[in-house]
Amino acid sequence: MMLKVRKSQERGYADHGWLRSFHSFSFAGYYDPAHMGWGNLRVINEDRVAAGAGFGTHGHKDMEIISYVLSGELAHKDSMGNVESIPPGDVQRMSAGRGVMHSEFNHKPDQTTHFLQIWIEPNVRGIAPSYEQKSFTEADKRGRLRLVASPDGADGSVRVHADARLYAGLLDGQEQAELALDPARKSYVHLVKGELEVNGTRLATGDAALIEGESQLKLADGKSAEVLVFDLAA
Repeated sequence: MMLKVRKSQERGYADHGWLRSFHSFSFAGYYDPAHMGWGNLRVINEDRVAAGAGFGTHGHKDMEIISYVLSGELAHKDSMGNVESIPPGDVQRMSAGRGVMHSEFNHKPDQTTHFLQIWIEPNVRGIAPSYEQKSFTEADKRGRLRLVASPDGADGSVRVHADARLYAGLLDGQEQAELALDPARKSYVHLVKGELEVNGTRLATGDAALIEGESQLKLADGKSAEVLVFDLAA
């Protein structure tokens, strides 16, 4: 059994002026051979995009990409014809498949957009690109782990073409949540904000827990905690 904590300050960091980004795994100019991904989870970038700035049109291929907005709004436009605004609470999934072009922008003149960009390795390649976006309220996530992405779209989650499930939760005070784990798989807990106890280990904002060989996940003693939990192929 193993639970390894990766502290927030251990992540890679890039400041481009218009974009400030923390990298949980090797990405762009940040390279750490000890942190190339975890299972089939390849990227978690915590991005802050300045007002009136954004990512110009660029391409992706054979990757499942999830955007999870924390504050502000993210404007999305892609070569499939989707033009969407992603507010906090929405989960956006884009399957890049055999190739897609898109841009992401913060059109607000006076507000930073703060979001998580998540990449998961697909279990099928060369498929037609596709897009999906769903909203999950605070009540959906309060005091529990709400499934927000899965291979089969269970419980109204967005569907990813990957052997992975993603849960989101809000925990404070006496609220607790548990999740049965397959010891043969890997899990990753990313604490978006606040404080939280994960299987008896304390995490703070930006910290993560890399887990394998465990059969149970227990989350407790949260202080305004927002958490993402990944169930991943080993």
